[in-house]
Amino acid sequence: MKKYIYKDVDKLYKEQSSKDDIELKQQEIDPNLEKTVKIFKSIYSYPDNKDVKFRDLIIAGINKKATMLYINTITNTDVVEEQVISPLLLNQDSSKKINDIISIQSISTNQKIEDILSEVNKGNAALFVDGIDHAFIISASNFQGRGIEKAENEISLIGSKEAFNEKVMTNISLIRKKIKNENLVFESTTVSKRSKNDLFFVYVKDLVNDDLLRNVKDRVNAIDVDSVQNLAILEQIIEGKKFSIFPTILNTERPDRAATFLENGYIVLLMDNSPASLVLPATFWSFFHTAEDSYLRIFYGNFTRVLRMLAIFIAIFSSAIYVAVTTFHAEMVPPDLLLAIASTREKVPLPALIEVLVLELAFELIREAGLRVPSTIGPTIGIVGALILGQAAVQANIVSPIVVIVVALGGLSSFAVGNIGLNFAVRLSRFIFIFAAGLFGIYGITAAFVLGMFYMVSLKSFGVPYLSPMTPKYLSSGDTILRRMIKNELFRPGYLKPKDMKKKREN
Repeated sequence: MKKYIYKDVDKLYKEQSSKDDIELKQQEIDPNLEKTVKIFKSIYSYPDNKDVKFRDLIIAGINKKATMLYINTITNTDVVEEQVISPLLLNQDSSKKINDIISIQSISTNQKIEDILSEVNKGNAALFVDGIDHAFIISASNFQGRGIEKAENEISLIGSKEAFNEKVMTNISLIRKKIKNENLVFESTTVSKRSKNDLFFVYVKDLVNDDLLRNVKDRVNAIDVDSVQNLAILEQIIEGKKFSIFPTILNTERPDRAATFLENGYIVLLMDNSPASLVLPATFWSFFHTAEDSYLRIFYGNFTRVLRMLAIFIAIFSSAIYVAVTTFHAEMVPPDLLLAIASTREKVPLPALIEVLVLELAFELIREAGLRVPSTIGPTIGIVGALILGQAAVQANIVSPIVVIVVALGGLSSFAVGNIGLNFAVRLSRFIFIFAAGLFGIYGITAAFVLGMFYMVSLKSFGVPYLSPMTPKYLSSGDTILRRMIKNELFRPGYLKPKDMKKKREN
């Protein structure tokens, strides 16, 4: 077979321009039905585009030709047939207008081709009538998606079980169910040039700070990209510190948690194709807290928070402290324990730093493999892989038994951090501290911790300090490491500058 090798792509593909198509879409439709339909058939590549449908009909009573345009894979064809086409065909009153004949709930008009295309691409139907210079837009979208299911990442034992799904209207309904308030606003805008997805700004009008809302809108409106498919992509575009290992925008899949943030003066973003919402601005404590904390009684909730904070420190420092002590500070270890460590490491040929790094990387590989394989065998791979690799590594004298204990303790502690963004921050920070301990011992750990605190203090999320209200100090309910009794949570977060600071009046 003869092979063709093209060294210059310009000789193979000629550059083309879509300028004519763009100019055409900016025009208004023609009252002549035949011309209008011809334009839309050309735009949608009809009949090559198999799911785009053009239905020609004659409106009885007024005796006018009409054409219905819709995409049958995303449009409710039963609604179109029963509430639009049938009434038009059966009409006998010559004095009725189109709006009066059609029995569907939501109908609007549009003249610009670009706007009509946008509505059709959202699943709505467009009705063109001969002699009328505008199209009738019929709301009949029917995108396929999952039903309302349980939250997978933010599990709650006694709280709400509902989770967002990929249909934004369903997500709006879930929030409306929890906040029955006329001041709750769902304001929409279009992001990206080609995918043209709707993004919803959700806020409580009499609580949110107008300057904060304007800042968020300006940052979203400044986006100049072809495609933003979901909120995970949008988060990376609008966040302030794009190279920070600490997340500055909270991603939550729980409607109850999103509703709680809204009632405190935060802003929530919703979007089609995203089974979650973005909460902004976000502080460190937003990622540290879970929905379960508020549902539990105060002693139970604070106990789990203390455990979670302890788990964060264990996950970050356990391996680093072991490396520092065994490499530089053996005198800090009691003699009996030091002898036990020395005896287990007697046949291990690797330095403590390399030994810990090898096992840490193996643990991360097992964790990642367990996530990517089918859910039925994922836990099995994780357990069996860890047991077999750990035991084999110890018997082969590659690592010592105590290192397996230290790394396993740190790895298990990292699972206590529920938020995926903070979880990755903890896991990456652990490697930074291990390297600092291997180079400079305890002094390296201390220096890395101080620099990390300086960095966290300097971070801001949409102008809000990352560690507030702990530092800098703001008037709030003081919900940081420990929470108060619910009856004593009198104030909303002061760093948001909400229009109403008080949640409830003092007794």
